[in-house]
Amino acid sequence: MRNEPQIMSDPFETLGLDPAQTALYSAVLRLHRATRTDLAQATDGQVDKVGRQLDDLVKLGVIDEQSGQYLARHPAAALGRVITQRLDRLAEESRMIDSALGSIRALIRDYDAGRAYQSGPFTVEMVSGADVLYESVVGIALQTPPMELLTAVPDERSITDFARKFADPWIDAQKRNLLTVHLIVPVSTLNLPGVRDQLTRLTETGGKVRTLDRVPSWFMTAGAEVAGLPPFWGANLPDHAYNFYFVRTSTVVGVLRAFFGELWGRAVPLPWGRRGDGMVQVLRLAAQGMCDDSIARHLGVSVRTVRARFAEAIAELGAQSRFHAGVEATRRGWLT
Repeated sequence: MRNEPQIMSDPFETLGLDPAQTALYSAVLRLHRATRTDLAQATDGQVDKVGRQLDDLVKLGVIDEQSGQYLARHPAAALGRVITQRLDRLAEESRMIDSALGSIRALIRDYDAGRAYQSGPFTVEMVSGADVLYESVVGIALQTPPMELLTAVPDERSITDFARKFADPWIDAQKRNLLTVHLIVPVSTLNLPGVRDQLTRLTETGGKVRTLDRVPSWFMTAGAEVAGLPPFWGANLPDHAYNFYFVRTSTVVGVLRAFFGELWGRAVPLPWGRRGDGMVQVLRLAAQGMCDDSIARHLGVSVRTVRARFAEAIAELGAQSRFHAGVEATRRGWLT
């Protein structure tokens, strides 16, 4: 049986050149050097149309234009140029695909979390005891360091217990880079015995603390997979013998992390540390009736620095004036 001859396709047509462009390039090859008029006659085309096609071929890099004449590049070089341009486009498209996949990774995680929730793997564990709570946090951190711990504490008794008994293991874990604590507490707890010292140690080892007038409930997230919830929303742990639930599902963790972010955005940083101490100093001296000049002399700084610290305090406290900032600072325990 006789084999049918294989039809070889035009390489430039395969790479995106239309038949007219391919025919024009062939004419340039045959003439080697020609004007637009010469090529229009050779291809039985109109000069204007041939000119536009020649411009396209020049852009593609398969021919060159010199002083109104067009010269063919060697076919191998011309083909290589076209292939290179096509590969560049493919590489750019690949980068766009990678970027698109990267931008939806969070959505993919949410989808997987929702599917997991619907399919039933929703682990809830009842835990009891303050010792177990604080030791469990360190244990989770040991498994996946460095772990980000987000927690909100709504009551004075929990903060007092934390300062007296349980702060040290968390502070030590921060020193060892096992975890980082983000803590929101009621502003009323700052004046409780021992609280300032322990929160200062917590922040000095990498933790962050902010205050709210009222914290809605106790809860926490330990990393991306574990959440802690009270027996019912709004409950204080000491009132329920430190009974709480560990919930191990990314869906619940994601919701609580988002809620914590909302609270964190509304909360106020502690007034301690180098910058905070400067704000507190000017507010305290102003409360004693001292003017800007007197405050500057007392602190050994410029009047400009004093006014800058007042501005920082007003912004930090969300106040409308210096007087309002003083009232708010007193209410938040900054001046005690």
